[in-house]
Amino acid sequence: MEKKPFLSLQKAKEIDSKFPTPWHVYDEKGIRDNARRLYKAFSWNKGFKEYFAVKATPNPAILKILKEEGCGVDCSSYTELMMAERLGFIGEQIMFSSNETPAEEYVYARKLGAIINLDDITHIDFLERCAGIPERICLRYNPGGDFKINNAVMGSPEEAKYGLTPAQFREAVGILIKKGVRRFGIHAFLASNTTGNDYYPELARILFNIVAELTESLGAVFDFVNLSGGIGVAYRPEQVAPDIEVIAKGVERAYNDVLADKCPEVKIFTELGRYMLAPYGALVTKVVHFKHTFREYIGVDACAANLMRPAIYGAYHHISVLGKEGQKDAGIFDVVGSLCENSDKFAVNRSLPKVQIGDYLYIHETGAHGYAMGYNYNGKLRSAEILLKPDGTFELIRRAETPADYFATLDIYKEFGNIR
Repeated sequence: MEKKPFLSLQKAKEIDSKFPTPWHVYDEKGIRDNARRLYKAFSWNKGFKEYFAVKATPNPAILKILKEEGCGVDCSSYTELMMAERLGFIGEQIMFSSNETPAEEYVYARKLGAIINLDDITHIDFLERCAGIPERICLRYNPGGDFKINNAVMGSPEEAKYGLTPAQFREAVGILIKKGVRRFGIHAFLASNTTGNDYYPELARILFNIVAELTESLGAVFDFVNLSGGIGVAYRPEQVAPDIEVIAKGVERAYNDVLADKCPEVKIFTELGRYMLAPYGALVTKVVHFKHTFREYIGVDACAANLMRPAIYGAYHHISVLGKEGQKDAGIFDVVGSLCENSDKFAVNRSLPKVQIGDYLYIHETGAHGYAMGYNYNGKLRSAEILLKPDGTFELIRRAETPADYFATLDIYKEFGNIR
């Protein structure tokens, strides 16, 4: 099944005439519709809230859209907390999930009234010394071993640096009760980019059982269960996308089995980045060169600095040639950028229709962990970001970097003080 771009060739040319490629473009209608599907699916839980993972797409325009749709934000650094504050997210609209956390970040999170998600038992004393212990706090859980669904290994929590062991989790709850904590949350992330519908229900059942047991044995009061992220997207055309309605019903069944009678007020939180944004963003780049050596190469004006995932993970991103959707493939190509790195490839041995210089390539599912992971290796400048509005108009939501941006931190030298 061929993937369909949300952007037409005509619209790409229109944008390019004002903001030259490459650029990341986002579909506002798709983002809003998806957020509404999520909230509708979990409407059975009165306190449900999505805390969008800012690290996935840290753009104010995107965060404002999600705020209007009822979402909070999941922040993991000082500057992400700054962005949240500037955009009007306050108090419990902010989840602060970090690790190896500096003192100043805890201080700032406490100042904003954010929900703090502790990653390690030693951070209890650290937080108390630098910022004080709040009355509500979350703890990140790591069960160790392998996380399996239907005997298939979905992730290896034991290899992850995140979270408290089961024994540490119980001990931490007991310590925090003595320190005045009145309400708890539990958080876990055990698998990434799952495209089946079983991950959240399986994870939920594990966390619900912990909540039920600690409520009974320690008298702890749990306010919420944060299922974090992990729901993926169908990057490949042959993949079936996860069904959020089926997933939510599975979580509801686990809730009714384990918590409905014992802890009926527990809220469900999520921290979805990829699921919320990836399908509604694309990297658009223009063909600038061909190379005919041991392989057939298509050279484009984007590079791994604009989209790292293929270079560092070997990740698959589907590519459409705008205006040539549905045409028969004409050959097998590597689609490459201009970095001095052989890993700078958006596609390897990819079948594509006949491509010409000046054609626009639409790289799918870059709406999360796309622009956000950009960097300046080789002196490459990060691209603009564009928002496609529901009425077909578009707006610049981040300008492209200039050489002045690249040299800004070198303004201590007179040679670089006046670059524009």
